Amino acid sequence: MTHVPAPRLAIIGGGPAGLMAAEAACAAGVQVDLYDAMGSVGRKFLLAGKGGLNLTHGEPFTRFVERYGERRDEITRWLRVFDAGALRAWAHGLGVETFVGSSGRVFPADMKAAPLLRRWLHRLRAGGVAFHVHHRWLGWTDDGALRFATPAGEHAVAAGATVLALGGASWPKLGSDGAWVAPLRAAGIDVAPLQSANCGFEIAWSEHLRSRFAGVPLKAVVAHWLDRRGVAQSRQGECVLSEYGIEGSLVYAIGADLRERIAQQGKAQLQLDLAPGMTQAALAERLAAPRGKHSLGEWLRRRAHLDGVKCALVFEGGDRAVLAGPVALAARIKALPLVLRAPRPLAEAISTAGGVRLEALDGALMLRGRPGTFFAGEMLDWEAPTGGYLLTACLASGMLAGRGAAGWLQRRVTAS
Repeated sequence: MTHVPAPRLAIIGGGPAGLMAAEAACAAGVQVDLYDAMGSVGRKFLLAGKGGLNLTHGEPFTRFVERYGERRDEITRWLRVFDAGALRAWAHGLGVETFVGSSGRVFPADMKAAPLLRRWLHRLRAGGVAFHVHHRWLGWTDDGALRFATPAGEHAVAAGATVLALGGASWPKLGSDGAWVAPLRAAGIDVAPLQSANCGFEIAWSEHLRSRFAGVPLKAVVAHWLDRRGVAQSRQGECVLSEYGIEGSLVYAIGADLRERIAQQGKAQLQLDLAPGMTQAALAERLAAPRGKHSLGEWLRRRAHLDGVKCALVFEGGDRAVLAGPVALAARIKALPLVLRAPRPLAEAISTAGGVRLEALDGALMLRGRPGTFFAGEMLDWEAPTGGYLLTACLASGMLAGRGAAGWLQRRVTAS
């Protein structure tokens, strides 16, 4: 009897989603080939961990899933397969202990990405995963084989099934350049336009503010804004003034709403409460006291507890009459108006919104119109703020797609 080898699974993309898909499929007994355009895998993962690898977040599951906005229901299903607790257990299985920081974020004990990635790759290779670097995916041949550009020229691979985990378009130097959009659309696959996520927003600062306060953190503020449905929202956090506008974790957390408001109206209105520890009435009463010889800036520091950057924001574009009256000044401090004109370009963003629409996929993340083709990670149409939410869902989607692809292959072998 002639032995027919079992079909192999091709995984394209060596980021967290692709690597997790490889692990899941390998654990299910499927032979895996993993392809990546760069000379090594996990480059974005390593860069993201330079300042301390934020693996996930320690908050309760019900709050955790709220971070995924309009895609919450779909991603909740992914996270029931692999949630924050499972991620920490997985890291422990690699010999990497984790801890929950004061902000609720979860980190490796040594704060580093490289040791975890090395151990992970060692386990994958020991499990039989074959890595093929310098293979840039170009699409499909007419007979459905995978096309790759390699240093030796174009190469075609006939795979039993495929998991595409090519990332977004926000890290072109590390391989996440969004070049996959064109071949997917050429194949008739519905791809939502890619947009900047977890990015800064542009504000027309004065030269004084740009030159004096670019890069200065803005701590302990509350943001007030209208979401994409026009409903008033608020959130406390920190951000950073930049030369072009504003960025940082607070801005990233609400960025999807701000981006949509700009798309709808050409701009987004954001108000910052610079003194969240005081009511407006109490603040106005404190500011009404005789100022004596103190400058207005010194008076704001003493009476409103504003630091230099908050004072500069109060003065930025402030009307003299408003700055002179304690009631109007208190109102400005409690609701400082900012006009956001545009999100920063994709190449500057931390992550990407848009991608392959989830409605085109089944529960195992397989494309309904192309059986045997699965998707995972950031190239899907969802987004999440920083804080471990993005990485956790990428890994969960990789687990789901890897298991789904393995099951699909095994069912075909059994049926034949």
